[in-house]
Amino acid sequence: MLEPMSLEGYDLLVEEFKYLLEEEKPKVAHEKLVAAAQGDRSENADYHAAKEKLRFIDKRLFYLNKMIQNSKIIDPTLHNHKKISFGSTVYVTNIDTDEEERYTLCGVLESEPENGLISIHSPLAKAMIGKEEEDEFRVKLPLGMKEYEIEKIEYKNIFSLKKNIRTKKEFAFH
Repeated sequence: MLEPMSLEGYDLLVEEFKYLLEEEKPKVAHEKLVAAAQGDRSENADYHAAKEKLRFIDKRLFYLNKMIQNSKIIDPTLHNHKKISFGSTVYVTNIDTDEEERYTLCGVLESEPENGLISIHSPLAKAMIGKEEEDEFRVKLPLGMKEYEIEKIEYKNIFSLKKNIRTKKEFAFH
């Protein structure tokens, strides 16, 4: 299944993949060799720690490679956002509570539900796709059925709304 994401999201995946492959994995492999040279491996904590780190790195590389291969880069600036689509920022009113809520539809790896960035695969996003301003819709969520009215649709860059952007420091396994 193709995984929609923004160009920035894709670039971040590739950056992490390259960092792990070209910097972190060789560094940890060297740590493992140095620890192995210290003798008996059965009681060598440094050796076992490096071996475990390599296993985590390989698992993460496998996952990232799969996500990169299955990615579908979408440029939300090419949509007019008259109708809700990938990258749309949507202001809705919860009809039951009369509270306004804001959501931006993005890829699963870019999502931060606590910051209003929701995966295109989420029930709420699926219910909104294709809708226009003033449309009403119902959606079944974990806490029950909710009803919303769409107040406004606009485009805001997904990464300008993110609060948790991973850096090289966070790519590494400590």
